[in-house]
Amino acid sequence: MGTVHVLDNYYLAITLLITIAYQLFFFSIAFSFKFDKLTDFAGGTNFVFVAILTLAFSGNRDHARNILVSLFIMLWGARLSAFLLFRILKTGKDDRFDDKRDKFWSFLGFWVFQMAWVWIVSLPVTILNSPNVTQFSQPAFGTGRDIGGVILFAIGLIMESVSDIQKYRFRAAHGSDGAVCDVGFFSWTRHPNYFGEIIIQFGIFMIAVSPAADGYVHGGAYAALYASILGPLFLTALLMFLSGLTLQERPGAKKRYEKGNKWPEYERWLHRTSILIPFPPQLYARMPVFLKRTVFLEFPMYVFDPAKHADQSKVGAREAEEGGSGVRRSDEHRLRS
Repeated sequence: MGTVHVLDNYYLAITLLITIAYQLFFFSIAFSFKFDKLTDFAGGTNFVFVAILTLAFSGNRDHARNILVSLFIMLWGARLSAFLLFRILKTGKDDRFDDKRDKFWSFLGFWVFQMAWVWIVSLPVTILNSPNVTQFSQPAFGTGRDIGGVILFAIGLIMESVSDIQKYRFRAAHGSDGAVCDVGFFSWTRHPNYFGEIIIQFGIFMIAVSPAADGYVHGGAYAALYASILGPLFLTALLMFLSGLTLQERPGAKKRYEKGNKWPEYERWLHRTSILIPFPPQLYARMPVFLKRTVFLEFPMYVFDPAKHADQSKVGAREAEEGGSGVRRSDEHRLRS
């Protein structure tokens, strides 16, 4: 089968329409039945569907580069959706939707954002497989850029996959005792799964942009391939400034401090462990604060200052309760003696 032309020659419209339809289908199930178990599954499998579709339409299925980037994003999306489905089946419900599940527009807002996530992050694969790019010849697979992309993808997939397992097993072993997950990759970075996900997408982009970077593709197709860096940049911005670090770093520390939930151990982990870029904890602990806040991306917006950010009334109430408990335990000890 030759190249299929659908709506536009970059497959932007058809992939957008399919992504909207795919997400709305799962949204209707999730909202109607108040069912959380398909939400993340719908996101991950949508990547697989888009990659299969554009590769099939491209008529370029004998070229290693198109096959590889399509397989890479399929593998990533399938692994992510399978793990998240497994986790939600174990936990039963997703706490993120406790204040949205019964509100149509609020809940739909999350799914619209998921549509944007899938469509934008898929851009390097979508554009590489599109007719405006496949009309040009391509450099043979195996350029330095291709090899670099494969290495980045492999490192990222290993980090993301292993860290997900490490954290799941740690939580299963410790339950709700508040222990700090500082095992494996989590001793080198506080968010190894995010770091892995970011370099996966930059690895895919590095491979996809090779036809333009090596001078085989010209005109609008050249610009489009370079513009597809929007995919990994969007994912990075999402994880760093919208849904990832901003929802976990300061809020997580605040909750631990106010509840007195192993705060000294957690504070030590924060001091010794890079927020995103893996780095030896012994060296990071000695790193000047200026370098942590710049080179290592631990921006002030993530940092928790008890004096500024904690609810002191909650801290006081907890300390009073703990003090009362201590007095009661002392009295009981004297009575038993």
